[in-house]
Amino acid sequence: MSFSAQTKRELCRTSAGQKGLAQAEAYGVLLYSNSFSPSVIRIITECEAFAQWLPTLFYKAFKLRFDQQPEQGAVGKQTFLLTQPEKIETVCEAYGLDLSGQVAHHVNFAALEDEARRIAFFRGAFLAGGSVTAPEKRYHLELTTPHFNVSREVGTLMQEAGFEPKSTTRKSNYILYFKQSEAIEDFLTAIGAPVAAMEIMNAKLEKNLRSSVNRRVNCDAANLDKTVDASMAQAEAIRRLEKTVGLDSLPDKLQEAARLRLEHPELALTQLAALCDPPVTKSCLNHRLRKLVALSQP
Repeated sequence: MSFSAQTKRELCRTSAGQKGLAQAEAYGVLLYSNSFSPSVIRIITECEAFAQWLPTLFYKAFKLRFDQQPEQGAVGKQTFLLTQPEKIETVCEAYGLDLSGQVAHHVNFAALEDEARRIAFFRGAFLAGGSVTAPEKRYHLELTTPHFNVSREVGTLMQEAGFEPKSTTRKSNYILYFKQSEAIEDFLTAIGAPVAAMEIMNAKLEKNLRSSVNRRVNCDAANLDKTVDASMAQAEAIRRLEKTVGLDSLPDKLQEAARLRLEHPELALTQLAALCDPPVTKSCLNHRLRKLVALSQP
């Protein structure tokens, strides 16, 4: 099951509550559905949970049943139809709409007069025309409608509710979308899908942890490469000195540094400095080794 389907299944467990909230949620469904006209209301979905929830929602909102709906247990695309004029009229009256003389759909803001109804409306819009990408892949949530004015006006509603969606078009559809994980988390939590929001948070934490570990590993590997390169260069310089002037000719402290580097080529400076007698600082040992390298130069 896709992450979108999981999220919608979680939303469908949320009761629409009183009739007003059910109507607000159904309004979101209608404006983000396939067809909402004086002759037909057509809602098509591939989400099984939404298909099971839709008849209950419309009965709560309007006390009516669909004229046509999928058989029990149907899979794939499922179509719900309202074709009887009196039923469509009942739906329109709930929102103060007169579709017969309407050229393009608009959002009737009076039908969404309080925050609770607006949130219910957003939930219905997401159920009918929304999708959210699995957070392991990327962060993306969108609402798609065939109505330009609806998309623009819903964008305004979202801004008033504290959300900041971006907009675009795809073919003949109009889209509001979020690409920031925090915005998606906030939106899903608001409309009633806190579990999905938490999954996004967890995925983000896992990504950040993995990225941090990778950076640390890469940094440690780079430091190890530097340590190995420096150690090899120092050991080569010390061997040149041994062949040319002999290590016995060097001061005692340089002799000790040379002997320790040849005996422990794998150790970092801090570890090597601790083996000196008495132990010295990393900076002190580094100075002695640099002196050995300089002395080895022709």
